[in-house]
Amino acid sequence: MPWPLWSVRDVVWSGVPFDHIRGQAIAVETLTRALESDLVHHAYRFEGPPGVGKELTAVALAQALLCTAGERLGCGRCDACRRASERNADEPVVPLHPDFIFVGRGIYPQEIIGKKETQEVSVEQIRRVVLAHAAYAPHEGRAKVFLIRDADELSISAANALLKTLEEPRQGTHFILLTSRPEKLLDTIRSRSLPVRFGPLPDDDLAAIVKARGLAPERLAEVVEMAAGSAATALEVADAELSAARQAFVAGLMRAVAAPDLAEAVAFSEAIERDRGTLLDNLQALAAAFAQRVRQRIRSAPASAELLARRYELVLDAIDSVERNGSSPLIVSGLITSLRHAEQRRPGAKPPIVLQRR
Repeated sequence: MPWPLWSVRDVVWSGVPFDHIRGQAIAVETLTRALESDLVHHAYRFEGPPGVGKELTAVALAQALLCTAGERLGCGRCDACRRASERNADEPVVPLHPDFIFVGRGIYPQEIIGKKETQEVSVEQIRRVVLAHAAYAPHEGRAKVFLIRDADELSISAANALLKTLEEPRQGTHFILLTSRPEKLLDTIRSRSLPVRFGPLPDDDLAAIVKARGLAPERLAEVVEMAAGSAATALEVADAELSAARQAFVAGLMRAVAAPDLAEAVAFSEAIERDRGTLLDNLQALAAAFAQRVRQRIRSAPASAELLARRYELVLDAIDSVERNGSSPLIVSGLITSLRHAEQRRPGAKPPIVLQRR
């Protein structure tokens, strides 16, 4: 699994760890109060859109729990804080600190967990990475922290294997589950973890993040608007190569929607990139484009904004179908058909192909 474009790699760690978190004052206050009162929950669930600082905050919390300098919020300077924020240079790319353990699809090679993970986190990873370590005391005596990236990707068997440990971990063991789709977690996982909610980042914070990466000033307003509060999306839009590929997909799909018949839709659907991750990124770009147009027209052209909002919902349905491992060509051709019909139908009428989200 590739690292997110906006992740712990983008931060030069120095000073108090929580000082690096932008735009998430409520989440930070919740966690710092727990740390200062020595009432840290054993299992947190960080919920919010992708690319808004959930993983950065998880690392800051881990540093505070592992810090050996006596600072309740972490000092950011001691050896434990440093190793919690730094990563191995080689695969698997995980923290240097042995008591800060990452869990997630594709983090570990097949030879370590005995299975290739293409769609979900396997029960083998939970057994070998979590259960095999959670039963023992921390290596360095202070705490043990498990960070589960994209926790909604846990397979049912993996989630069930995690339940007992998540509910009754060993003293000093903490879990941090990250998710942008909390509704897809098993109810039993949700009931055993305490939610901490993260919202979209303010425009000023997004601007500061992309400016620090060298974005040309003339593109700043466009990138911030397209990002809709996500630093990861902002950096993708700012990346010329990635942005060109996304724009080509969006333009090609919209040409198929506007074509006089479905021949172009069929041709476009058959020619798309079959990689699930790439298709999801492209569909997210399409959804962002519709969302941007809705914001632009909601006041001046409400009827047009309503149509665009319907199209946005259809794209979200297609994204969900891809995530459930549906056939990419069928999903894209169905989406094009639905988008074509959305422009013609009366409000309240259903499209001919409805891709239901869970």
